Amino acid sequence: MTLFEETGLKEDIVKAVTDLGFERPTPIQEKSIPHILESDQDLVAFAQTGTGKTAAFSLPVLHKIDPEVREIQALVLCPTRELALQIHRDVESFTKYMPVRATAVYGGASIEQQIRQIRRGTHMVVGTPGRVRDLLRRGVLNFEGIRFLILDEADEMLTMGFKDELDLILSEVNEERQTLLFSATMPPELDRIASQYMEDPAKITTGKRNMSADTVTHQFSVVHRDDRYEALKRYADIHPGIYGIVFCRTRNDTKEVADRLAHDGYSADALHGDLSQAQRDHVMNRFRKRQLQILVATDVAARGLDIQNLTHVINMGFPDDPEVYVHRSGRTGRAGNEGEAMSILTPRDTRRIRMLERMMKKEFQRLPIATGEEICERQLFHFIDKVKEVEINEEQIANFLPAVEESLAELSREELIKKFVSIEFNRFLEYYDGARDLNEKRRRGDRDRDRDRRDRYDRRDRDDRGDRGGRRERFERDRSADFSRFYINVGSKQELDPKKLIRLINDRPEIRKAEIGRIEILRKFSFFELEKRFESEVVDAFNGTDFEGTPIVVEITKDGPKPSSHGGRSGGGRGRGRGDYRGGRDRRGGGGGGRRRRHQDAGFA
Repeated sequence: MTLFEETGLKEDIVKAVTDLGFERPTPIQEKSIPHILESDQDLVAFAQTGTGKTAAFSLPVLHKIDPEVREIQALVLCPTRELALQIHRDVESFTKYMPVRATAVYGGASIEQQIRQIRRGTHMVVGTPGRVRDLLRRGVLNFEGIRFLILDEADEMLTMGFKDELDLILSEVNEERQTLLFSATMPPELDRIASQYMEDPAKITTGKRNMSADTVTHQFSVVHRDDRYEALKRYADIHPGIYGIVFCRTRNDTKEVADRLAHDGYSADALHGDLSQAQRDHVMNRFRKRQLQILVATDVAARGLDIQNLTHVINMGFPDDPEVYVHRSGRTGRAGNEGEAMSILTPRDTRRIRMLERMMKKEFQRLPIATGEEICERQLFHFIDKVKEVEINEEQIANFLPAVEESLAELSREELIKKFVSIEFNRFLEYYDGARDLNEKRRRGDRDRDRDRRDRYDRRDRDDRGDRGGRRERFERDRSADFSRFYINVGSKQELDPKKLIRLINDRPEIRKAEIGRIEILRKFSFFELEKRFESEVVDAFNGTDFEGTPIVVEITKDGPKPSSHGGRSGGGRGRGRGDYRGGRDRRGGGGGGRRRRHQDAGFA
C-alpha cells in the first residue's frame, strides 16, 4: 500500500497528516488523490462512511491551491452545518504548515462575523447551500476565481430541498472549474446530479454499493410497540460501556427519548433541528469528550458527525430508505474497531430484514431482550472490572489509610467485599426486581393494563408511513375534532406532496403540536386542515418563508375546489393523530369552483 509521502502531495501537507497519526491513505484516498492531482476531469467518488472522504478531496485540492492568489479558489458545499464544521476542522489540520486560509459559513451563526472572515481573505469556503446563497446575494462572495467545486453528500442536499440554492450557486461559479462529487451512498439521484452539474466525470468506487464495514455486527430485537423504550434501556444496561448514537425518526421522538433517558438517570442528550448553534456545539462537545454516553439524534441532525470509537448505533425502528440504514451503521466499526448496529423493531418491521440482508449481503442476528437477572450480572462484573483497573495514587491516599483501615477492621474480608459490591449492585437489583420478560407474548391483561401509558410512538409512526387500515371508520369518528381549513399557494407543480406538507408544518414550532386533518394537493395550490385552536398561529408561522424558492402564501378558507382532470392530484395517507387527510372534495361541503376562481383572480394560481 502507498504511503502519504509517495502520493506526490506537498511536504507541508504530508507533515501535517503525519502529525495527525496517519501514514497510509485509505482506498478512497489512494484512488482519488492521484486523479485530482494529475487531471482536471470531473470526478464522482463513492466510499462508505468513515473511510476518509474529506481527506480524499481536500488534500489534493489544498496541494493545487495557490497561496499567493488572494481569492476564493475552492468551494465545498455540504448539507448540514455539522458537516461543514467537521470539514473545516479537518482542513485547518491539513493546512497546519501552509499559508492557506479556509472559512466555514453556515446558518445558525453570525453572518456578520462570517463576512468579516471572508473579507480578511480566504482561499477555501466550506458551507451549506442556504448560507452560501445568502452571502452571494449580499455580494460578499465572488466565485469567478473558483478552480474546484466539491459537492459532499450531494444526494442529501437534494433530499433536503436545496436544489434551487445549488442552481443559483453553480450559475455563479467559474465554468472552468473542476467539480468533485463525493458520497457515502449511491442513489439514482447522483446520476441526475452528475448529468446536470458535471461534464463527463470519471467514477471511483471503493467497497461495494450498499455494503457496511465487515467490522460492524448487525443485530435486531423484536418487541411490542409500547415496549420499545424499555427495550432501549435494557440494551444500554446490558452494555455498560456503551458510547453510541440512538437514531429516531422525528425531532419530537428525539426529544422525548432523550428526555426520558436523562430522567431515568442515563448520560444522554438530544441533537435536533430546534437547537441553536451554541446548544448544538455544547451537546457535541460533551459527547466528544465522553461526558455523554448516548446521543439521540435524527438523520439530518447527525449528518457530518465524525465521532471516533463509537461502540453502538441503535435504530428505533428501521429508516424508510435502506441506504440510510447503511449510512447509520457506518458510523460505528471505523478504523478497524468493532461496532454493533442494533435495531429495536416491532413485529411488522421484521419483513424488511430479509430485504436488507440480501441488499447488504450481511446476516442480521436476532437478539432477545435481556432479562433483569442478566443485566444485574453484567453490571456487577463491569463494576468489578472497573475496580480492578482503578489507578491508586499512593501518595494522596497514604495519610487516610490508617483511619480507613481502623474503621473497617471489624469487617471480615468476605463482608467487606459484599458491602463494597452492593453499593453499586443493589441499585440494579432493586430496579429490576420482578421485571417482566419483554420477549414473552403479551397477555390480554398486560395489554389492557399498559394501554393508558403507551408512548406517542404509535401516532408518529402512522404519520410517516401512512395508515390505510380502517380509515373510513376513523374518519367518521374523528370528525368531532374542530378543524380550520387553509389555502397554500403551492401544489404538485412545485413538487409538493402530503409528506412534504406535513414536514413544512412540523418544522414550525408554533403549530407542530396541532392535529392535521385532510390535505388536498392540486396542481398550483393546495388545501390543508389544522386544529381550529391553532388558527391564529398558522398564517404567522408561514409568513416570510418559502417552499423550494416559491414564497409561501397561506390564508384561512372555508371551502375548496373540486378535483378535476386539470386540477392535479390529491393527497393520500394519514395525518397526525385524529385528522384524516384524503383526496377529493371537502365532505363538509363548500363550493369548490368559486373559490378556485377567486384565487386565480387574485394571482395565486
